[in-house]
Amino acid sequence: MIGRRRSRIPVPPPEHANRARINDKIRALSVRLIDQDGAQVGVVTIQDALRRAQEAGFDLVEVAADAKPPVCKIQDYSKFLFELQKKERSAKANAHKVDTKEVRLRPGTGDGDLEIKAKHAREFILEGHKVSLQLRFRGREMSHKELGVEMIRKFARLLDDCAKIEQEPRAEGRGMNALLVPLKKP
Repeated sequence: MIGRRRSRIPVPPPEHANRARINDKIRALSVRLIDQDGAQVGVVTIQDALRRAQEAGFDLVEVAADAKPPVCKIQDYSKFLFELQKKERSAKANAHKVDTKEVRLRPGTGDGDLEIKAKHAREFILEGHKVSLQLRFRGREMSHKELGVEMIRKFARLLDDCAKIEQEPRAEGRGMNALLVPLKKP
C-alpha cells in the first residue's frame, strides 16, 4: 500500500479528559448534591442542582462520577482543580521509587573482583535498590553456559545475608541475566 507511514508516537489524551465535569457537561438526570458548606442536600434533579449553584455564585462540580447517582458539589471549580493538583503532588512526593542498579560480570571474573563487585552490590541493596546481574559471554564461552549460572549463584551466595534472587539466571543471546532484591526486614 502506498501512502503515508503511521507514526509510532502515541497521541496523548486531551488535557481535559481526566478532569471532572462541571455545570452543563454533567450528563446525569439526578445527582446527590453537597452544598458549598459541605452539608448533604440529598438526591435532586440536575436542573435544581444547577439553579442552586448559580444562586450561590459557584460551579456544580461532579466529584464522584461512578456513584449511583453521581455526587456533585457546589464549589469554585478553579479551587477544586488546585486542591486536586495539590493531592497529586503530595502523592508523587510520598511515592517510593525503587531503582535497579546493574552489576556486570564475566565467566572469568576472579574472586577478588567478584568480592569488590559484591561489596558495591551490597551497598545498593542496603539503600533499598534492586540489583540486576548482567553476565556476558564472548567467543567460545557460549558453549559453557553452566559456568555463567555457577558464577551468578556464587555472586548471590556472597550476598545471602541481605539479598535473595527474585529472577533466576536466564540466558538471552550472548548474555545471562538475574535479579537480586533486598530481603524483607522483620
